[in-house]
Amino acid sequence: MTTKEFIAMETNSLGTVIQGRYFQDLLGQPEALENTLPVLEVTDKLRRLTPVEGKYQRVVLTGMGASLNALQPLYLSLLACGTSALLVETSELIHFLPRLLDESTLVVAVSQSGKSAETVKLLDLPGRKSPVVGVTNGADSPLAMRADASLVTRAGSEFSVSCKTYVSAIAVLAWLGGLLCGGQPGSSAGELRQAPGLVRDYLSRWQTHVESLMRELEGVRDLFFLGRGSSLAAAMNSGLIIKESTRFHSEGMSSAAFRHGPFEMVDSHLFALVYAGDPQVEELNRSLVEDIRRAGGRAFLCGPQSDAEALQLPAVVPALRPILEILPAQMISLALAALTGVEAGKFRKATKVTETE
Repeated sequence: MTTKEFIAMETNSLGTVIQGRYFQDLLGQPEALENTLPVLEVTDKLRRLTPVEGKYQRVVLTGMGASLNALQPLYLSLLACGTSALLVETSELIHFLPRLLDESTLVVAVSQSGKSAETVKLLDLPGRKSPVVGVTNGADSPLAMRADASLVTRAGSEFSVSCKTYVSAIAVLAWLGGLLCGGQPGSSAGELRQAPGLVRDYLSRWQTHVESLMRELEGVRDLFFLGRGSSLAAAMNSGLIIKESTRFHSEGMSSAAFRHGPFEMVDSHLFALVYAGDPQVEELNRSLVEDIRRAGGRAFLCGPQSDAEALQLPAVVPALRPILEILPAQMISLALAALTGVEAGKFRKATKVTETE
């Protein structure tokens, strides 16, 4: 399907290509944030476990897939405030690093369902003495019920690819960071209240975004999402959700890592979305865009100064940026689905909850 054919499609035909349940979940992200933010509160259980200083030697942040990616901003925040933190995939943690799980370690475990195989094995691990703070969308899940303290998002049910649960988890983890670092989450809560409106504004122009991205993606064979710092959350998760939602191969990695080998792949069939990110690395990321273009590839900066309207994001405080940065990748998933004639987000082999490790 060409771009011209797509743009010429009638509304009812457009619905068959894009407007499936995954598409409806994308549009439901502002409501998921609105429902989640008001229920954040410092419970007695959380108060006993936080802050980290004086209680623990380290914090282990763990999850699988999108849940692991959502922890990247919190990981950097903890390191910045002087807390020893490790970001570890749950499967690796339970099989290779169980000795970390003693009384001197606080675990923050994220699982959108709260009942994935790795999460349940972590909770059941013999000899585990470390307390667990669970972040999940499953209020009646093992993680919510058995964690020493739990934070339950209110994203609602989700069809397949993580979107509502991902942005809600990012918001909850930004709030939690204040508690873990010894402060109060009040300031971050105030900043996060802007998130639903910002997300709703971007998504209100979804059709324009998709049509413009289709023009840029025609003929693309290799798709990369690149970032640094907290933008690695969006970069890594974007690479994941494109594979999940469209079965189109894509990769997420650091902007620096792309120069160490993958740059050799640059040609006219390569598309790179490079997140502008934090001010101290924005110029480095801008230079990467220019270098990819000079080498014959297609590259765009994603941020306030992007020259592609679909990749323009408002300038916001650091707590909000990871929430907004995932939105352009979601639009890319819709554009690729329209170009290839598949229903975005409809699983053929995967399942929403991974019950076998």
